[in-house]
Amino acid sequence: MDGKNSLQITRSGTGDYDDDGHAKRTGNLKSAVAHIITAVIGSGVLSLAWSTSQLGWIGGPVALLCCAIVTYISSFLLSDCYRTPDPVTGKRNYSYMDAVRIYLGIKRTWIAGFLQFLTLYGTGIAYVLTTATCLGAILASNCYHKKGRQAPCKFDGNMYMVLFGVVQIVMSFIPDLHNMEWVSIVAAIMSFTYSFIGLGLGIATVIKNRTIMGSVTGMPTQTVADKFWGVFQALGDIAFAYPYSILLLEIQDTLESPPPENQTMKKASMVAIFITTFFYLCCGCFGYAAFGNHTPGNLLTGLLKGSGFFEPFWLVDLANVCIIIHLVGGYQVYSQPIYSTADRWASRKFPNSGFVNNFYKVKLPLLPGFRLNLFRFCFRTTYVISTVGVAIVFPYFNEILGVLGAINFWPLAIYFPVEMYFVQHKVAAWSRKWIVLRTFSFACFLVSVMGLVGSVVGIVKEKLS
Repeated sequence: MDGKNSLQITRSGTGDYDDDGHAKRTGNLKSAVAHIITAVIGSGVLSLAWSTSQLGWIGGPVALLCCAIVTYISSFLLSDCYRTPDPVTGKRNYSYMDAVRIYLGIKRTWIAGFLQFLTLYGTGIAYVLTTATCLGAILASNCYHKKGRQAPCKFDGNMYMVLFGVVQIVMSFIPDLHNMEWVSIVAAIMSFTYSFIGLGLGIATVIKNRTIMGSVTGMPTQTVADKFWGVFQALGDIAFAYPYSILLLEIQDTLESPPPENQTMKKASMVAIFITTFFYLCCGCFGYAAFGNHTPGNLLTGLLKGSGFFEPFWLVDLANVCIIIHLVGGYQVYSQPIYSTADRWASRKFPNSGFVNNFYKVKLPLLPGFRLNLFRFCFRTTYVISTVGVAIVFPYFNEILGVLGAINFWPLAIYFPVEMYFVQHKVAAWSRKWIVLRTFSFACFLVSVMGLVGSVVGIVKEKLS
């Protein structure tokens, strides 16, 4: 047997199993793109028109394009870290934290793990909040259509958050990300649908107004400080809308090989980022062009605060239904890494516990049979309840997105991938590549700090108002 064929078998495994003894992975370019789009195009897209209104006609599009470039560089660096030490034939790292532990040691693994789970948890909170807002917008849209725009159409979002939580508890019975391809495909289709609707409504409003709203400097404020806080928060919202580094290796772990997983992941990242950037620019710019200084924080639910799209009401309702369906799947994509980590930890800690390791077959009327694990049921139910509870206490859409974007953007999407790249490729200190990537990392750090400060100030103002 020649060397090439030997390498192929070593890397790919044989029969129904891969080289690590796990069941044969079947993911491909299309499924990876679907997973990425599901993770990236979420509630963040709805805040981009508001972010553009804060930054203006030059700063808004430039910030979106720069964040797209940064995200691709991050994904390019991180995709090579799936295997160690060689990016094609090395040992697999199944998750972001696995890669950090192998390359950077246990201390930085704890930091990365805390930030990763904080971001995943926070994203779940944002999705609970957004879903409730969309349900409220559907009811308000129908109310305004029947009774007029001056009617007192107010709806309490807490009940809808609880309903979303019940749905997520049921969805949490999906074992892991490998079994979620259909969820991601449905969610990706929904994201395209509501993005097209938002884009179409924005274009229609611009045509109806016969003018392009907005200015180069963005929304005016009473003080210079308020302008700075608004710009900083807008940067945080844009930072939230893009990076998916915390899920990249989990997605890459679903890919079949050959071809090498890192090559497929780089192609998937390029395709997905190109698609999302196109939609982001369109939604952000046309939303700002339609409403100018009155651009709502959430493009498709702004009618709850007297701004945004009111008609045609059925199309606004359809867009919000698509958002809800997408977020049902997106919540699971962001929750599965936490679920799987908890499952692995409990199995290692309590190897002889029936509560942790035993599965029971359950058959309910009118439903297909499924396997129930008591630990998974209890942990995942508690997790969902906690995200719903926090969303009820802090119902601030744009500010929450900004905080999450700032937490995720530099440390997880930039710092750790750059540091792991240095170790894997043995980049010498003060070499040209080292200087360029260090400068790149520091610039992104400044953006994260600005986004975090602006968003925290926004939360304090909302809480005190």
